Amino acid sequence: MGRQRKKLLIVDGYNVLRSGIRYRRIEDPDYTDDAFNVARERLINDVVNYAGNDWRAIIVFDGGRNAFSTGETETVGGVRIMFSPAGQSADKVIEKLAHDARERQVETLVVTSDATIQDTVFGNGCDRMSADGFSREVGMYYEDARLDEAPKTARKNTLAERVSPEVLAKLKALRDGERPR
Repeated sequence: MGRQRKKLLIVDGYNVLRSGIRYRRIEDPDYTDDAFNVARERLINDVVNYAGNDWRAIIVFDGGRNAFSTGETETVGGVRIMFSPAGQSADKVIEKLAHDARERQVETLVVTSDATIQDTVFGNGCDRMSADGFSREVGMYYEDARLDEAPKTARKNTLAERVSPEVLAKLKALRDGERPR
């Protein structure tokens, strides 16, 4: 059995929250901390489910303007979550992660709608997906999962459907007390 190729999913956290249709709706009609936290939780859960066992995943949030941000990661459901360190943008962290992964020959997909990041990572040989593209993919993932769990009715197979017409005629004759031909 051949070795499976390594795959890495990198998500531009705040960009996807602002640009992805799936997350913008949560923030409507008000942009409170609670709504933003709900959107962030939803993104994390979506990445956990989307990545599954196929991808290693990292969500990078911008912490560059936070003097206390160290760039440490936390793992939730197998997905690494990090805030960029103080003084460094999430964009630079994402570009570095993507570059390093490609140097190690890891198939890499970056989810962002930031055109500059998309151009940079694509130039390094990484794939990219927009925030709305990711929203659609996740929506399709959940729809497929829902359909897989929907109750299915079994088709009733009767004996009459499985035997030849000649045998069926003989069985009916026996049932009705007639002598089979």
